[in-house]
Amino acid sequence: MKNIAFIINPISGSRETQNAKKRLPKLIMQTLDAEQWLPNITFTEYAGHATELAHQFARMGFDAVVAVGGDGTVNEVAQGVRGTQTALGIIPMGSGNGFARHLNIPVKPNKALEMLNHSEPISVDYGLANGRMFVSTCGTGFDAVVADQFAGSNKRGFATYLQNTIREAFNYTPQTYHLVGDGLDVTHKAFLITFANANQWGYEALIAPKASVQDGKMDIMLMSSHAILGSASLALRLFAGSIDDSHFMDTLRAKEITLEREEAAPFHIDGDPVEMEKDIHIQIVPDGMRVLVEKRF
Repeated sequence: MKNIAFIINPISGSRETQNAKKRLPKLIMQTLDAEQWLPNITFTEYAGHATELAHQFARMGFDAVVAVGGDGTVNEVAQGVRGTQTALGIIPMGSGNGFARHLNIPVKPNKALEMLNHSEPISVDYGLANGRMFVSTCGTGFDAVVADQFAGSNKRGFATYLQNTIREAFNYTPQTYHLVGDGLDVTHKAFLITFANANQWGYEALIAPKASVQDGKMDIMLMSSHAILGSASLALRLFAGSIDDSHFMDTLRAKEITLEREEAAPFHIDGDPVEMEKDIHIQIVPDGMRVLVEKRF
């Protein structure tokens, strides 16, 4: 028997998703292999609670701690289990669910639970931005502005995200950035810069199609300041997995880099807006945590 904890964020995702989480404990007990797993189920009560709970379960020697929520919840649980032998599991019940999608974890809760019954832990990388952990992406520029708007919206889901994107796109003024480190010294006026450990923001929006969570590096995606001119083609490429082939995009790869900005501006970590210093040191921690994925036969 293996000990597994489920940490459920009751407020992430849409109202429909929130209601589904109320029924999740029953679904867990019905679906989880009782001969393999001994479950513990708990709900978060405040921001940061998932990290505290995950850390406690890891110290108790749990085999796995499952984040039930969106990328923000995954990030919090990952903070609690990184650097331990306790594996991170994911039941994606948030908005974008980018990290789960990258790992091919089913977005339907019953399918994700069934996957846990025939899963295995693998070692993956995570990132740090001025010491703050990210599992999928972090960045500055237009996407950070949209993340800030989305976080303040009363409605969740892709439609709200798209509305915020369209509303802000034609009002945003690109900034000039300097990237230095790991053999790079680049100055670039950019619409946005994304530092990608995983390949997407969420919703299958593949901002870094070739990014891998097991290569010890990040893909740095720089979108041209003239990107608005090619916004239609960029949107199509984003969901087709070919945005890195656009002449509006440049791709760099590094283990660590320092981002120097003209001034402090919006920044996001795994899609959540955060307060951050003007200059930001970003690095990848290779094989820094274990994650449960579909068993490879």
